[in-house]
This record gives sequence, C-alpha cells and structure tokens, in this order.
Amino acid sequence: MAELMFLESLRGYIRALPEDATGWLAALRDPLASKALCLMHESPHIEWTVEAMAERVACSRSLLAERFKAVIGEAPMHYLARVRMQHAARRLSDSRCSVEAVADEVGYTSPAAFQRAFKRCFGVPPGTWRRETRERHH
Repeated sequence: MAELMFLESLRGYIRALPEDATGWLAALRDPLASKALCLMHESPHIEWTVEAMAERVACSRSLLAERFKAVIGEAPMHYLARVRMQHAARRLSDSRCSVEAVADEVGYTSPAAFQRAFKRCFGVPPGTWRRETRERHH
C-alpha cells in the first residue's frame, strides 16, 4: 500500500511540474526522452549510439539529441556514460566480479578504456575505489 501511495504521489508531482521544467523527472513525461531513458537504464551494456536510440524511439537522431538535451540538460551519450559508471560502481561494491567483468557488464569492450572512464568519473581506478568503499563500510 505504501508503494502505491508513493507512486501516486510521484505521478502527481510529475504532472504538476511546470512546462519548462528540466531534469530526470520532467523527462519522464516527454515521450522521446522517457523512452531513451528506459533503453539506457534497461540495457546500459548495449553499444548505444544516438542514431540507434532514435531508431528505437521512432524519431530522427537530431530530434532525439535536441529533446534529450533540452529536458535532461546533457547529451544522451554523456548521460549514458554516467549511468554506466553508476552501475559499475554499484557492481564493484556489491559483488566480487572482476573489474574486467564489470567493464563488460556496462558496455566496455576494453578494460583499459573502462578504467580510464571510471577514473575520470570517480577520481581513482576501479580497484582502488572498490577497496576504499569496502573499507568505509566495514
């Protein structure tokens, strides 16, 4: 019951947002941006391009890129990179999977590219991040 009340409250909040609102919640009411968000969150490991996402949401690449940036505030591929890094950080702290396995899970075919992207995002390599996170939680 509490979950249903929460969802109904969230729906009401989203409907009440101003027309020019931006951000993740505002994107949920935009048909193109919300579909692209679903694709990215459901399958971050896929080698997405804006063109491939646009094809799946039935619009042009330029329209999707424009709408996504207007509503979310960043380009689709930048958003996807953040989603991948957040997923990777969770997997590194929740599992004993190797860094290479986590890289593959989030769509990086090169562990070196994953490690560079992770360090750019979090300031430390994935192995160091995993160790420090575990030390903080124990």
